[in-house]
Amino acid sequence: MSLTWTQRLKAAADRIRDSVGRVVVGKEQAVELAMVALLCEGHVLIEDVPGIGKTVLAKSLARSLGASFRRIQCTPDLLPSDVTGVSYFNQKTGEFEFRPGPVMAQVVLVDEINRATPRTQSSLLECMQERQVTVDGVTHPLPRPFLVLATQNPVELEGTFPLPEAQLDRFMMRVRLGYPDEAEEIGILRRFRDQDPLADLEPVLAADELLELTALCRQVTVSQAVESYVVAIARASRSHPDVELGLSPRGSLALYHGSQALAAIRGRNYVKPDDVKALAVPVIAHRLMVRLESGLKGRTADEIAAELVAGVEVPVEEGA
Repeated sequence: MSLTWTQRLKAAADRIRDSVGRVVVGKEQAVELAMVALLCEGHVLIEDVPGIGKTVLAKSLARSLGASFRRIQCTPDLLPSDVTGVSYFNQKTGEFEFRPGPVMAQVVLVDEINRATPRTQSSLLECMQERQVTVDGVTHPLPRPFLVLATQNPVELEGTFPLPEAQLDRFMMRVRLGYPDEAEEIGILRRFRDQDPLADLEPVLAADELLELTALCRQVTVSQAVESYVVAIARASRSHPDVELGLSPRGSLALYHGSQALAAIRGRNYVKPDDVKALAVPVIAHRLMVRLESGLKGRTADEIAAELVAGVEVPVEEGA
């Protein structure tokens, strides 16, 4: 008996969840959010204090996909050419040739992205939005799927460069892990007691299948009431008294497509307002520029994003 497309999507998401769960203890919500981004070909910023498991989560997701994988360790002396590649003169052929950089892979882990200089960070702008690299006037398309999984430590400021708004807006969502509870921390000790389970992790989803599932996600039905709900949240962010810069249309699209993917991995072919609410803070918060005076009063983008969602009337419609 053949599976329906919704069953296929849910089964694929379950395989990824189980694979990552072999390494990452708990953090089911963070893993679900990361899967949503994968199915939308969106980029993920994993942000938290050191030692929480940001890089482990990123590498687990990458290894669960049958895709080419490269890692970029960001440092202040990293150059844009170290990321995108460089044209060099081949003396044997007498011609210039392009030597691809690590960004020319399907899954790219950018570790500690805020340690790279603004010049190097900007080299990722074209890659993340247009999925191409331009070197010496020649444009090179990136492979598909193309996913950037970046990690960032928001606590340590020495030797770091804050990501500009244009860079943050290109991340579909920001995921935070948080400290494990007591049971999860005991589970971590036991799981890593003998060996690193990451070393034995095998791909559970081919890159071509991921592209196919991404296209299927766009078939998930979104009612007019839910569309209006997404737009209402976006517009509310632009008029909030504590917000200098609200949600962009790119952010609205991220919330829209992300809700489709979340509904799909939960086994539905239609979006509910609850799907939008579940994604609102991870998709919106990092895109909000909080006013200086509000920030000095202790207001954070996360709590403002939560207020925005709470303040917009939820549509009630049969089948929505």
